[in-house]
Amino acid sequence: MTSTLVVEGVEIPEFLIAEEAQHHPSASPMEARIAAGKALAVRALLLHRADELGLEAQPLLDDNGREETCEEALIRATLDAEVEIEVPSEAECRRVYDAQRQRFSTPVLVEAAHILIEPKSDDAEGWESARQTVEATLDQLAIRPDRFGELAKTSSDCPSGAVGGSLGQLGPGDLVVEVERALAGLKPGEILPTPVRSRFGWHVLKLERRIEGRALPFEYVEDKIRLHLESRAWTAAAARYVAQLADRARAEGVAFSLTQDGRFSQGAPSLGALLSDGASADRLEAWMDATDMDLASRVKAAAASENLQVAVFVRRAVRHFVDHANDESWTQLISATQGAADPALAAMASLLKARLTPKPERKHTYTLIKRR
Repeated sequence: MTSTLVVEGVEIPEFLIAEEAQHHPSASPMEARIAAGKALAVRALLLHRADELGLEAQPLLDDNGREETCEEALIRATLDAEVEIEVPSEAECRRVYDAQRQRFSTPVLVEAAHILIEPKSDDAEGWESARQTVEATLDQLAIRPDRFGELAKTSSDCPSGAVGGSLGQLGPGDLVVEVERALAGLKPGEILPTPVRSRFGWHVLKLERRIEGRALPFEYVEDKIRLHLESRAWTAAAARYVAQLADRARAEGVAFSLTQDGRFSQGAPSLGALLSDGASADRLEAWMDATDMDLASRVKAAAASENLQVAVFVRRAVRHFVDHANDESWTQLISATQGAADPALAAMASLLKARLTPKPERKHTYTLIKRR
């Protein structure tokens, strides 16, 4: 028999969570399983809502020409239909612009040159020989820095040597990180007195010029700011919407179940609905008398102590469970009733047993401190 877990009010076969966990790299297997269960539940809640709304899948193509699956199209259609946000005003966009001016500027550009000495072999000896060559080049430049272009033409293993080592105008990310970081600490016209190693070899670096970024006018970035604010607002609104669907599912107990192929069971009554059915509570007393006399006597005694009919006592106990049970409680209840001929009666009996079974007293522990 397939074991199941309840996540966000959705009953999910455990093997589906194990399969989905492979797509959620995490620090631990437990974290991956939690993320997988959440992803499956959210997808099921959205698809279930799409079914309630009577939506039909109309797949679109993405920027790479890949067509959505029917499930992806239904989820998108559901969110489009029910998640609404207000378009940020010009005043809101300007507040962001004024508060974060440094974000809205052109990048710092540099004009730089280098002399590259590649190792003749990719081993310690080759790299050490290249380092000695570059150190000798730096010694010459310490005496005659004006010879940088000449030495680049005669010594550099980079094609830029033909133009005196010039790398042209560069922006962030145009160079390997080691070289970019070293250039950031130089003043215009300065040659770095120590060599820099990268995967290409050893570099002698010179900063020719630095062009500081300039602030972009508000009109130039207004649309970009508005798109960012819309995206952030939509993400928050979508998260609230999914949370509302989950709250509704929990309020119903277990809203619905996923089938073995990961689809929700259409038309099947939820366990929460079965428990809330008054007729089931009316039938429970006779069922307990026939199947579990011990439980029947305990339930009757508890009902009498509150001066209630058995059916009324049962309905109150069920309502309390549905209102307060979490996903773990529902998982345990489903596990206890799997295979039962009448899941509603079996579930009621299970929760009543848990309610009427005395909880073990907590033992107090004391620390004895020996006095000197």
